[in-house]
Amino acid sequence: MRTHTGSRRRDAPPGTLARTAAALLLLLAAGAARAVAVPGPLVDTAWLARHLDEVLVMDVRGDPRTYAIPPRWQRDPRSGRRFLVQLGGHIPGAVLVEYKRVRAERVIDGRRVQKMLPPRAAFEKLMRGAGLDPGEAVVIVTEGYGPGDMTIATRVYWQLKYYGHDNVAILDGGLLQWLLEGRPVETARPKVQTGRWKAGAGRRELLATSEDVAQAMKAGDVQLVDNRALAQYFGLGKPPYVYAHGHIPGAKAFPNELFVSGEQGGARFLPPERLRALARRLGIDPERPTITYCNSGHLASGGWFVLHELLGNRKARLYDGSMHEWTLEGRPVATVEDGR
Repeated sequence: MRTHTGSRRRDAPPGTLARTAAALLLLLAAGAARAVAVPGPLVDTAWLARHLDEVLVMDVRGDPRTYAIPPRWQRDPRSGRRFLVQLGGHIPGAVLVEYKRVRAERVIDGRRVQKMLPPRAAFEKLMRGAGLDPGEAVVIVTEGYGPGDMTIATRVYWQLKYYGHDNVAILDGGLLQWLLEGRPVETARPKVQTGRWKAGAGRRELLATSEDVAQAMKAGDVQLVDNRALAQYFGLGKPPYVYAHGHIPGAKAFPNELFVSGEQGGARFLPPERLRALARRLGIDPERPTITYCNSGHLASGGWFVLHELLGNRKARLYDGSMHEWTLEGRPVATVEDGR
């Protein structure tokens, strides 16, 4: 298990500094030899179990209370089969990251925009607090109950990619899949040593702004994809932080509940060929330049992940402010009655 332990500095006796430096170089070389690269944007439980000592497992939850309590099981009196009643615990060594700390409020053109990509320094501090070092393999784990959990993972994934960290993957099926397979969990919080990771300047090619979306709507050269539920897309409902019903004119719907299946355990992403076929049935070209959006940039990170990472569309971007920022700025929307 990869562990994070603090170190205590002591003064070295004279004449030992050279030997200490040489030993340190050997340790660093050994660490580099043990370094692992994730095999792709998704890993399964078997891969993670084999490489648990070599990766930083980042457990991201909206409700952190279940992180430190054991899972609760019951047994069916007729069949004798055990089933999970309450998810709990975490993968051994996994470091907790509270999802509410992942995004931030930012002031844009004098407006307070919620749930946005945090400034570089703030996100760097958060990731260092989780123990992240430069180039280290990261596996993001969420509870895994459904598409909402898996898009928590894709949001953190997108932010790490945006700030330049590429050695990152998501555990397909999440903690739920891990538990259902009978794999070990623990409830004690691991000791975390502050990491040395430095955030990059930001990959502008992964991010879309309101102006980018307005230009795409006007020119029609970039497709807009709405990853919310159909009721919200058609204007039949909205959260309170979105200030108008409907969708961005010209956008096509690709609801996030279509991205994953949980029939045999935790929520796992559909195979790329099925995702591609679904997109095309909904009138979406998987290869065309695309901007994904939702209400706040959470679900849209799943749309971006599907297109950019699983289907290989390197011209897919995420509109971070999404409908919250778009309607805060008073920009146009369309509903089911408009036919746009």
